[in-house]
Amino acid sequence: MRRSLRAAWPLAALAMALAGAPSAFAQAVSAPPSGTATATPEDAILLTVFLKHDQSRPLAELNAQLARQGFYKAFPPPGIEVVSWNVVMGVGQIVVLRLPATRLREINRVLEDTAWGAYRTEFFPTYDFKAVGLGEHEKAR
Repeated sequence: MRRSLRAAWPLAALAMALAGAPSAFAQAVSAPPSGTATATPEDAILLTVFLKHDQSRPLAELNAQLARQGFYKAFPPPGIEVVSWNVVMGVGQIVVLRLPATRLREINRVLEDTAWGAYRTEFFPTYDFKAVGLGEHEKAR
């Protein structure tokens, strides 16, 4: 009996994952509609996006691929605020966006469709801590 449980475990785990993730299949079928919502103080998130370039390929080749895939035409989508966009030598680019949380999936899909291949992407949801940090600094003086 112990052997049969061990053999059944991978199938049970797969079944549970499939049952709990119907949206994963929907995502593969169609892209989300482009949103028009802009961030408000109540729903804004900051999203730090690392676009790590493929260092095994020349820059001209990467830029040509980005152009073919429509990267600069699609990113950032209309209504998404670019807080900063920096080139970091040896890494690639780091982009900080301010957006409504409801548009997070849209950002992900735009990057999947237009940046992959030229960049490896990493995402870090963040929030603005500057006022709090500076306030704590002043109180500590």
